[in-house]
Amino acid sequence: MERINPPTLAPPVRNLYTQVLVSPPGRTVNIAGQVAIDKNGELVGPDDYREQARQAFLNVKLAIEAVGGTGHDITSYGVHVVRYNLEVLAPIYEAGKEVFGDEWPMCPSMLLGVEALGLPEWLIEINATAVLGDE
Repeated sequence: MERINPPTLAPPVRNLYTQVLVSPPGRTVNIAGQVAIDKNGELVGPDDYREQARQAFLNVKLAIEAVGGTGHDITSYGVHVVRYNLEVLAPIYEAGKEVFGDEWPMCPSMLLGVEALGLPEWLIEINATAVLGDE
């Protein structure tokens, strides 16, 4: 994948993403919005943005691994945060970097503050798209 930060655009904020990503031909993978529900269907981290973000990022990682990919194959992702404020920004991305480690998806991304998600106990939802190389 070719990651580009054109000099005509501002540098990525906090170096958490890249402005443009060009992916090679391959299989496109669309990952549904992931929330803080573990494999047993239990909510992780009620009222805790960091723990909910950790589980949601983990679910994204598990989804991409299920089709043979890694965080490096993610071409874009979106983070939806209920009652977003600057105090939750660092814990959310620290949790994501903890989950992905060296496989952090450096790609176009979006963070959006929202009023609510599907259920009132959900604080974070993350969706992603990835491209896997030709087989």
